[in-house]
Amino acid sequence: MTGIEARPLADLRARRTSIKWHRFPADVLPMSVAEMDFEIAPAIAQTAIDHLLRSDTGYLDSPGPLAAAFADFALSAWGWQVDESRVHLATDVTVGVLETLRLALPHLGGRVVLTPPVYAPFYEMVGEARAEAIEVPLREDAGWSLDLAALETAFASGADAILLCNPHNPTGRSHGRDSLEELARLAARYDVLVISDEVHAPLTHPGSTFTPFGIVAREASARSVTVTSASKGWNLAALKCAIAIANDAATAAMLTRFPEELAARTSIIGLHANIAAFSCQAWLNDTVDRIADNYRLLTRELSIHLPDVHALRPDAGYLVWLDLRSLGWGDDPAAELLSRARVAVNSGPSFGPGGHGFARMNIACDPATISEAVRRIAAAVRSGESQREAAALEPAAPQPAALVAARVG
Repeated sequence: MTGIEARPLADLRARRTSIKWHRFPADVLPMSVAEMDFEIAPAIAQTAIDHLLRSDTGYLDSPGPLAAAFADFALSAWGWQVDESRVHLATDVTVGVLETLRLALPHLGGRVVLTPPVYAPFYEMVGEARAEAIEVPLREDAGWSLDLAALETAFASGADAILLCNPHNPTGRSHGRDSLEELARLAARYDVLVISDEVHAPLTHPGSTFTPFGIVAREASARSVTVTSASKGWNLAALKCAIAIANDAATAAMLTRFPEELAARTSIIGLHANIAAFSCQAWLNDTVDRIADNYRLLTRELSIHLPDVHALRPDAGYLVWLDLRSLGWGDDPAAELLSRARVAVNSGPSFGPGGHGFARMNIACDPATISEAVRRIAAAVRSGESQREAAALEPAAPQPAALVAARVG
């Protein structure tokens, strides 16, 4: 094993106990939950083992060496100079976002801008923070980009914060630097806090560029927090460790009020695994190449078997936004894919406005799984077409003469 190979599906079901492998029956291809089928980096696995063997399983109160490990990675990958003193622990990315919202918003109320179709738990986080979600959909007609004019309207109407997803989930698009710079200027002008979820950024594809919001926030004097982790880039979701980074002095002061328990609830094994991950550059590069190859395979298979289905090219990550509207399977084609083709993908409408007729597919898997998924979907489409053709050719049932006479008259 190279460390990035995916085992056969039956083997993975036997070895792994996560919901991805046991939520659906064994005849379903699991391509929804955002975890990779690849084996984790051996150096990360060994780090976790070493700390377990030392019985190093106690509590944390700070990021310690993780702050420096991430700062080194961010500088090397993106040219982002992170102030290590402004790095704080969080149990995972969603907890980091939620706890930031709780500090930033009024005790009751508050308005938070979302840019759907977007990571569905954002809606839950806004609800847990007792705030109102203000939807400013991405512009599909402009490559799923931020609608800056509509964002300014929302900011001017009294928004308190915006949850930015960059790279964006589910579209996989990294927002361009020009758009992020304008967003930062608008946030500074209207005093809106930007909370940027950048967990998919380490998986930026060759030929694509990722810009951390922390860079443009500093230039525009905007208030912002970046929340991230090694969990997606190195497949470490179970190890429960993330970081929240304040990008300005005011926000840095705010994050010092994070509950003390936030660090204590973070996994010490996860912290050391994250430190190891940020130095596993070769494994990361190989994994990104593997994902990019899988995307090219997906588009080839679609061009052969489902030429009317479009897969949006992601700039980062392994989640692909599929436009299935041509199939005529309604607002939620994911439900049809599960029942007709036994392929589990994420429901487009669950991501909010803009998701109708779409689905999200995880391609961090063995290439054979991608080919099998496309061919199953194509077979389901052909079966549906055959049934419709048969129904159209079936002779009409004879009708009573009196009824026919009445219709003619």
